[in-house]
Amino acid sequence: MKPSWLQCRKVTGAGTLGAPLPGSPSARGAGAARRALMASHGGRGCRALATCTGGEYKTHFAASVADPERFWGKAAEQISWYKPWTKTLENRYPPSTSWFVEGMLNICYNAIDRHIENGQGDKIAIIYDSPVTDTKATITYKEVLEQVSKLAGVLVKQGVKKGDTVVIYMPMIPQAIYTMLACARIGAIHSLIFGGFASKELSTRIDHVKPKVVVTASFGIEPGRKVEYVPLLDEALRIGQHRPDRVLIYNRPNMEKVPLMPDRDLDWEEEMAKAQSHDCVPVVSEHPLYILYTSGTTGLPKLDV
Repeated sequence: MKPSWLQCRKVTGAGTLGAPLPGSPSARGAGAARRALMASHGGRGCRALATCTGGEYKTHFAASVADPERFWGKAAEQISWYKPWTKTLENRYPPSTSWFVEGMLNICYNAIDRHIENGQGDKIAIIYDSPVTDTKATITYKEVLEQVSKLAGVLVKQGVKKGDTVVIYMPMIPQAIYTMLACARIGAIHSLIFGGFASKELSTRIDHVKPKVVVTASFGIEPGRKVEYVPLLDEALRIGQHRPDRVLIYNRPNMEKVPLMPDRDLDWEEEMAKAQSHDCVPVVSEHPLYILYTSGTTGLPKLDV
């Protein structure tokens, strides 16, 4: 039995309720309602900023500075919420501020699910073009959702829950995107670590983040060479202090499979083949989405949350 707040409908604008089934007429109607809502506000908000001219941008920017609470409140009405916020901006303890107080949403739902519900499931979500491997692919929203929801199920099966951290140590492949979205789907916090880092740098970040699971790939492929990710990760875990519960390994196609370490490693394809899809988990508006380390060159690595 799910808590009542998980059973509530998606919010398509503060105070407006509706949770249509994917592809249903009501889902398409919800999309139309959102577009009408945006139009009724003059298109103000993040979408307007993405499409406006230079002069219009300056106008919108000035509005965001003059009245940030109103501006971003209108922008937030363009996405879906499980529970509407009670206050857009709260400055009770300056200089600390809180945005969209008591509001609940899910980033993965807004990135993937809602587009399918609005009849856009067959539209292209990802264009993958790798000049190194000469691989090109287009991936639809439906295809992304299938991969992401199953991967979310894999993570949950391994004990990952809302608030846990997951390290992603992968090359620039679609599976890295699936992992980020899968973490967001269940409220886990992902930390994407550059695949070119050596074991020492990787170890420092793993010790700091303390992931429940590390997701990696067998190899990264660069011009003239391949990067063996798993030995680098093995060494990072050997010299570091933190030990993740599991390491999920994606074996790159048309390359040799790496051996799995018993009681630690899991094979991506094997786990996905038996996985159950997992629904989105609502989180509060200021729930951390990711931990990203900056590229500073002095001292310990600095992070953004």
